[in-house]
Amino acid sequence: MRRRNLAVLVSLSLMGTMSMTGYAASEKETTTEAASTEAGSTEAESKSADQEAADKVADLIDAIYVQERTDKTDEQCKEAKEAWDALTDAQKELVEGENADPDYFGRDTGDASKDDPRNGDEIGENEILVVSFGTSFNDSRAADIKGIEDALQEAYPDWSVRRAFTAQIIINHVQARDGECIDNVEQALDRAVDNGVKNLVIQPTHLMHGAEYDELMDAVEEYEDKFESVKVAEPLLGEVGDDAAVVNDDKKAVAEILTAEAVEKAGYDSLDAAKEDGVAFVFMGHGTSHTAKVSYSQMQTQMNDLGYENVFIGTVEGEPEDTSCESVIEKVSAAGYKNVILRPLMVVAGDHAKNDMAGDEPDSWKTIISQKGYEVQTVLKGLGEYESIRHIFVEHAKAAK
Repeated sequence: MRRRNLAVLVSLSLMGTMSMTGYAASEKETTTEAASTEAGSTEAESKSADQEAADKVADLIDAIYVQERTDKTDEQCKEAKEAWDALTDAQKELVEGENADPDYFGRDTGDASKDDPRNGDEIGENEILVVSFGTSFNDSRAADIKGIEDALQEAYPDWSVRRAFTAQIIINHVQARDGECIDNVEQALDRAVDNGVKNLVIQPTHLMHGAEYDELMDAVEEYEDKFESVKVAEPLLGEVGDDAAVVNDDKKAVAEILTAEAVEKAGYDSLDAAKEDGVAFVFMGHGTSHTAKVSYSQMQTQMNDLGYENVFIGTVEGEPEDTSCESVIEKVSAAGYKNVILRPLMVVAGDHAKNDMAGDEPDSWKTIISQKGYEVQTVLKGLGEYESIRHIFVEHAKAAK
């Protein structure tokens, strides 16, 4: 009887212990699950907060990625940069908007301090206003645009050289990222009036009489009565002409300068030597739907007239149509060349040259032509870097004066 009672007690004790152990295990599992849920919730909240911070910056960038300047632009540029600087590295990678991405503030484009916005006051009665589309690439801006401005200032020391960009989107980008304030055309003209300028020469660095040139002329027309003299000099390629067969001295000079430089840098004694080696030179411009697009066809005519059989003109936009990447490849293929050297037909080797021409993306000219079996080299040198090209602008300004 005593043994039976002892057995019962032991059994009850074991059952209690097992029950307590089961309860403890269950409680532990519940606690672990709760902790896991809480951790997951915290992580989700953190990711949400990161994305929210990145989205705010994207919205601020998109707000200044516009072509119109307002009374709020300066403050918006400052706000966008401060918000970007406040992000963590991980948050910066999340920035994505209609036009915004991490490269807007994060890409290294060179030292902005090497540039000069040329927006000083008290400049005297004579001004040469150099008007460019602009670029946000600091190295290209200093080498190409500033290079032309410096050449003009050196040639005409009695005149004050000032700068204006036509692309407000670029002006805002440079101001927000680097704190460099560049005038747009209206600001520059107002500044000239306020400075008491009497004689104003406007030198566009545009390639041709295209849309940007037309917009410049419209803006200048509203200020003509505010100066004693206002003259607008020719763009690089001079007058357009009626059709593809029409060339001029400016186009001839540019064709000779570009080709001579390309041949020399490629290591050849002559263009014929490069031709015998199966090398074609392709100069890529922007392209335009404007009637001035015939200027590109005229440049090809000029190359042909000079006997430059292995030199081809192309455009990013493929306008005119015979300057599209596909058309250029067909011409190169028909002539039997195996090697292609790509160079910009642009005053500034900026975004189009670095990305559309020489980039590694699937739709860049370098990639497309390489995939067709050609050996491709790219040279990133804007026309503004050529001393001989700068001299053409100097001569155009002289003719306008």
